[in-house]
Amino acid sequence: MRATTMALVAAGFVLATATGVQVRAQDKKYGPGVTDTEIMIGQSAPFSGPASAFGIYSRVEQAYFNAVNEKGGINKRKIKFIMLDNGFSPPKALEASRKLVEEDNVLAEVGTVGTPTNSATQRYLNGKKVPQLLISAGGSKFNDPKQYPWTVPFYPSFETEAMGFARYALKAQKELKIGVLYQNDDYGKDFLKGLQKALGENYKKLVVSEQSYELTDPTVDSQVINLAGSGANVFMNFTTPKFAAQALRKADELKWKPMQFIASPGSSVQAVLKVVGFDKVEGVMTAQYFKEPGDPAWEKDPEMQAYFDFMKKYAPNESPLDAIGVSGYVNAQMAEYVLNAAGNELTRENLLKKATTLQDVTLALLLPGIKLSNTPEDYRAYHGFQLSRFDGKGWTAVEYIKAD
Repeated sequence: MRATTMALVAAGFVLATATGVQVRAQDKKYGPGVTDTEIMIGQSAPFSGPASAFGIYSRVEQAYFNAVNEKGGINKRKIKFIMLDNGFSPPKALEASRKLVEEDNVLAEVGTVGTPTNSATQRYLNGKKVPQLLISAGGSKFNDPKQYPWTVPFYPSFETEAMGFARYALKAQKELKIGVLYQNDDYGKDFLKGLQKALGENYKKLVVSEQSYELTDPTVDSQVINLAGSGANVFMNFTTPKFAAQALRKADELKWKPMQFIASPGSSVQAVLKVVGFDKVEGVMTAQYFKEPGDPAWEKDPEMQAYFDFMKKYAPNESPLDAIGVSGYVNAQMAEYVLNAAGNELTRENLLKKATTLQDVTLALLLPGIKLSNTPEDYRAYHGFQLSRFDGKGWTAVEYIKAD
């Protein structure tokens, strides 16, 4: 049964069956990077640098497309997936996008990770009318169909996430005193923006300390010391994996025990919480959209078993328990869905159309009940999240929070 499920997922038949996507006979229309036998797409990724923990995201995507190709590809076309290292550096990301478009001639840039890196390439790709498709960045700036119609976000909004954290804290914590740690770039500032929206005119009263850091900083120890010394009883940890682990560890060393919220990109059980020590992070909360590998709740889940089989066969050198890999797996499924929906009209325009008219799409490893929909006027696919608390072994649901 497990092998059968894995094969179905890898082949993409689960998506086609669940969503009703069918490829109809039609005249072939091709954009750049497409032939009768191949579809060329690409992305840049942080395989090096301070955010290299996100590298598994892209490697799992590559493995997924390898699995699809092994089963015959999408409508008999193999996926050629080009990955370039950007070191999580905006200038390097722009250089990579130029190479993908002007030298490799890809149909689209798909799934690139990071708010600062996607910010650096957004104007260029839109100017070239190249789909900046299904990007893994939660900045609210990426959902702007009027100004940037070729940019389609896939990761849920960081602004929405922070607003949900704040609203829960307001009702759950008496005499609220908030301490904030954020990355000093578009990534961290979008979380900060959501917090400011939720607290409104009370922001300056309720936030007793704001601490920022640069991606090039060696540690955030001094920032956490300042937060603990401020008397904050709520800690908003808007960081990426490396700094999330540092902040959680330092808070424990200081015996500072606030109510803690951690940004979803920095909440991996294996890459962050386990590194700190499960006993030291019990009670921390985050936003969840995907099933967490290794969580006891999904031990016998068929989709999770299929994912482990997939990882063993197609990504044997990667950790199957790293939740960042699940994000890549889900992103690759959506890319497959959109390419399949485009049929034989594999143009940049049609790809954009299919990616912005999703209707109740379900994908393997999404949390139960989460369906993805968007429109040409609002590109957001996610419309809420599961607030979850770490109990020392896995995540337990607190409540579902709807986006505005």
